[in-house]
Amino acid sequence: MLSARTGAAGSQIEETTKLRKQSGLSAVGKDKSPKKASENGKDSSLSPSGQSQLRARQLALVREVEMNWYLKLCDLSSEHTTAYTTGMPHRNLGKSGLRVSCLGLGTWVTFGGQISDEVAERLMTIAYESGVNLFDTAEVYAAGKAEVILGSIIKKKGWRRSSLVITTKLYWGGKAETERGLSRKHIIEEIVRAMTHVINQGMAMYWGTSRWSAMEIMEAYSVARQFNMIPPVCEQAEYHLFQREKVEVQLPELYHKIGVGAMTWSPLACGIISGKYGNGVPESSRASLKCYQWLKERIVSEEGRKQQNKLKDLSPIAERLGCTLPQLAVAWCLRNEGVSSVLLGSSTPEQLIENLGAIQVLPKMTTHVVNEIDNILRNKPYSKKDYRS
Repeated sequence: MLSARTGAAGSQIEETTKLRKQSGLSAVGKDKSPKKASENGKDSSLSPSGQSQLRARQLALVREVEMNWYLKLCDLSSEHTTAYTTGMPHRNLGKSGLRVSCLGLGTWVTFGGQISDEVAERLMTIAYESGVNLFDTAEVYAAGKAEVILGSIIKKKGWRRSSLVITTKLYWGGKAETERGLSRKHIIEEIVRAMTHVINQGMAMYWGTSRWSAMEIMEAYSVARQFNMIPPVCEQAEYHLFQREKVEVQLPELYHKIGVGAMTWSPLACGIISGKYGNGVPESSRASLKCYQWLKERIVSEEGRKQQNKLKDLSPIAERLGCTLPQLAVAWCLRNEGVSSVLLGSSTPEQLIENLGAIQVLPKMTTHVVNEIDNILRNKPYSKKDYRS
């Protein structure tokens, strides 16, 4: 999957994190809103959340029937599937037919930078053997080294390419003016036309966006439909306990209208939720690096101290559920049915194994637990529909 990105001026934090404002590759379907018969015999519409849950159950049932039929046809059983043997759930990427593991492995900062090639191979092996089929990178990560390392490991391990979903992103490329941006020179043509060309040429199968606004995504979709081109299927967005607005309010509307799903990143808020910064900034941490001064400033700020206090209040919930705080945070992201996949960023095998353990916590994320977390965070965003109701 390929990504394209728009440029924007901003603060020091935005300049660092704008490594991610890019786009990816896919197809979109439409769905009708289900109706529910009321007791007096009249039809009444379900609430948006009720519609989403009903559609999710219907789609899950259809997938189960289709899978059982296929396995029976091939004289196989569910024990032969990766999802069964590893326990890794898979979800559709938006309303496309592309199935991705609900946890993916990202390469930002780590591959070609913070970790050695040997550790990178170990991380990918752990992820792959745990049922992860989604690996994310970008041309700008480590000045292109991350893409090279990712490809080299896949070739070395001999993994079937058809069993993997690789996403990369475009915009911040080389130093020359013609080596970055979304111009025809850089990615053949302007965004939507370029992505359609890339897919038609067989260089990618789907495309989406990263760090685009809802308006920009809708515009891309409209252009694609107007000129009979291929629209985006997903948006890569930051999503964690302290960053909720876009994924919980804006993207659900896009999903229901045009089928764009959410692939989220930074579930631990660049390590802030990991607990490592509870007593300051350790020397070996990411925030201690010179190029991440913005992260250190965020951690030691007044808002950063408030976040650490909230994390301490969340710890008893994690203990009660028998998990770590990072596992709780990742499971909290996954409990959102609008999230197709959560990208993990780990620098050690131990961190990755711990984060992958969030799959075991997901079934414990009941409505009561989620409400407990919301009462501590006190940052749940509300849409206009919520206010009207």
